[in-house]
Amino acid sequence: MFFKTKQTGDFTTNTQIIRLSIVALIIGAICAWIAVVLLKMIYFFTNLSFFHRFSFAYATPTHNSLHAWIIVPPILGALVIGIIARYGSEKIRGHGIPEAIEAMIINESRISPRVAFWKPISAAISIGTGGPFGAEGPIIMTGGSFGSLFSQLFRLSPVERRILLVAGAAGGMSATFAAPVSSVLFAIELLVFEFKPRSLVPIAIASSVADAIRMLILGSGPLFAMPILHHTSWNLLAVSFVIGLMGSLLAMLLTRAIYGVEDFFRKLPIHWMWWPAIGAVFIGLGGWISPRSLGVGYDSISAMLNMKLTLYTLIGLLIVKTIIWVISLGSGTSGGILAPILIIGGSLGGVAGYVFHAQHPGVWVLLGMSATFSGVTRTPFTSIIFPLELTHNLGALLPLLVTSSISTGFSSWILPRSILTEKIVRRGLHLTREYKTDPLEMHDCKEICYIPNNTIHGDAYLTTITMNLLSHYDTKTWFTVLDDDGHPVGIVLACEILYRASITPQQKVLEIINDAPYVRNNDTAKVAMQQMLISHCDWVKVINKEDHQIEGFLTIQKLIDLRRKEYEEETERKRVFSIFQN
Repeated sequence: MFFKTKQTGDFTTNTQIIRLSIVALIIGAICAWIAVVLLKMIYFFTNLSFFHRFSFAYATPTHNSLHAWIIVPPILGALVIGIIARYGSEKIRGHGIPEAIEAMIINESRISPRVAFWKPISAAISIGTGGPFGAEGPIIMTGGSFGSLFSQLFRLSPVERRILLVAGAAGGMSATFAAPVSSVLFAIELLVFEFKPRSLVPIAIASSVADAIRMLILGSGPLFAMPILHHTSWNLLAVSFVIGLMGSLLAMLLTRAIYGVEDFFRKLPIHWMWWPAIGAVFIGLGGWISPRSLGVGYDSISAMLNMKLTLYTLIGLLIVKTIIWVISLGSGTSGGILAPILIIGGSLGGVAGYVFHAQHPGVWVLLGMSATFSGVTRTPFTSIIFPLELTHNLGALLPLLVTSSISTGFSSWILPRSILTEKIVRRGLHLTREYKTDPLEMHDCKEICYIPNNTIHGDAYLTTITMNLLSHYDTKTWFTVLDDDGHPVGIVLACEILYRASITPQQKVLEIINDAPYVRNNDTAKVAMQQMLISHCDWVKVINKEDHQIEGFLTIQKLIDLRRKEYEEETERKRVFSIFQN
């Protein structure tokens, strides 16, 4: 067949990629419309809550005229969200990304229809009534929910459902921010847990289609236009380094604060349904002090990048947005984290730009966004490309590379978990996001197979060879089993012979190796491991792919040796070259 699966190669794939890509195209298109509908719902509740009008037009709480009454809408919205969470679906609480990851890890990428229905409604109410959140988290969760539901209509494996779930999430994020490349990178770095064509291609297709449809509906161009940086100086690179460190420290503060607040709410002697309303009191008070801190805040992001905010406004926004976002998210309400991180990080960069009289203050804001985003999410490549797609400011590429790398490295050193994974770990699930080549995939079976020197005839009875084994060999010794013509047909451990002899002493050696699996000599060691797992056997035959003759045998100990070699390369340090050598 033309689409026959490759066993070895830089990447492996099969017809699975075509099926998934077709379904992902449909998911991406639908998720684009879901994102647009959610944005319109947010605008509707914003108009209703702060301007008392029925309208789906763009609106922000910044220029409301409620004065002290601004405290009321967040509290009313939070009460509704608490009711929805208790009687609709508890999964709507939080920003959605940990819940999506949890569904992939423990629920075979299956998300309940209730979540898909209630998550966008609760998010629209939360953000529309002043919640200091972004729409992207709920849209990622909603898009992922739809991708999961759609995939459940077909006969798919849990991994295939996971790919389509993430494709829906990437489509939702792409349609929200007009950032198709960043959405794919975010999915790969955080959500899909692999870097393979079978996942990359469907996710990229869903993201591309979603962005194309968004351009047809909402128009093209950068979401946040700003002055373009044409020259990168050494001073700016030094600034990038410093802002990277500042962003990582801010990320640590945000992470610990959010989960500290969450722990505080858990100690309250009231039902969690009322927690969002308590958090909303602080949202209202914060909005009274700094109206720009309410809602999604896209207008504030644009104003910061173009330096239209005063130093005192930036300081107020940094402090108030941080406090109300930490408290409200810790209270368990519904909302996203990406836009608030951009505002908080951008405010940090903007304040630093004012204090040090920056030559390019808008770029300092952009670097603050990237540094904080990278430190919070631990997605370094997304943190580089995301600001570029939002602003189309390609001149900032090199400073963003420095800032994002420093922030990711330092935050990973001082804080073991990010905001996105800490919640999962607290639920008893271990999660690692470090990806590297498996050493078992770097070696062919023919490289590491062998034939043990000790031999034993297959027609020998177990009871006749037991005494010889006990007196001359260790129980961990491997023996090559020979047929009547002296050809090797398998291997067996001395301890296996002793064990079988204690049960069925009249059994022949050949009878205890009949079910051993085989692999081809050009198969990888990983294929051998998979065969051992399937057959519950600790060795396999390695045969020549041409004539199917046995070339040797591969034991579980040989696979462990490959792992041990990898460990030694990581830990053993020695001087290889010295200038003082003769």
